[in-house]
Amino acid sequence: MIDDALASALARELAEAERTRTPIRQISQRYPELTVEDAYAIQRAGVTIAEAAGRTVRARKIGLTSRVMQEAVGITEPDHGVIYDDHFHVHGDTVPFDRYLAPRIEVELAFVLGADLSGPDCTLDDAMAATDHVTPAIEILDARIQMSDPDTGSTRTIVDTISDNAADAGIVVGEQRIDPRSVDLPWVCAVLRRNGVIEESGVAGAVLDHPANGVAWLANRLHPLGVTLRAGELLLAGSFTRPLWVHRGDEFVADYGPLGTVEFRFA
Repeated sequence: MIDDALASALARELAEAERTRTPIRQISQRYPELTVEDAYAIQRAGVTIAEAAGRTVRARKIGLTSRVMQEAVGITEPDHGVIYDDHFHVHGDTVPFDRYLAPRIEVELAFVLGADLSGPDCTLDDAMAATDHVTPAIEILDARIQMSDPDTGSTRTIVDTISDNAADAGIVVGEQRIDPRSVDLPWVCAVLRRNGVIEESGVAGAVLDHPANGVAWLANRLHPLGVTLRAGELLLAGSFTRPLWVHRGDEFVADYGPLGTVEFRFA
């Protein structure tokens, strides 16, 4: 296992990369022996640093929920990270492009809990019962670690991504509050338009067969750490579109049909 000093040192590098918008060299290249659990230790050290600086963990994200993405990075389960209070945007907002290094966006559903939820044996039914409402949401991804190593050409591994807070950098939350029992969640669809042109589309069933499966997975994954998902927490359940690169000036409309739209722009 990675020692606390190294985990904290690498977390400080990532915090500085975010501050200066200058990515660091891939951790997996520098420390090839590190494991997924080591990466989560770095992520937790990053949370400690952020909280000491006055940030608050307001939500959580689940990523790599599709089989094709898991195979691409050589894992068999999703990953997770945290979402800070200063990561939040709402429908109609202008998102500051200069805050990010290499921003991308994904189309998702967010679950807001109405009751506490914990493992170790949390099920889909448990996750649904604990959910107060779902809402359309867009995740903003970023890379505080070089996506391609300039010397070797190697791409980031799962160790890099998890260490880097599972690539989370922001969220745009819709205005709608939908009872999860009033819709067939796996068949929720969305179309993403950039500057009026359809760029992506998808269906929520691509997220682990049912997006609430990600919520149950997270409750079980965090249980060994003594973490309970609390009532009021927002949980991004995982993307059902590919990541889409963002450019300054882009205007986006994510249309979820009867569930409404999420509109925002980068400037």
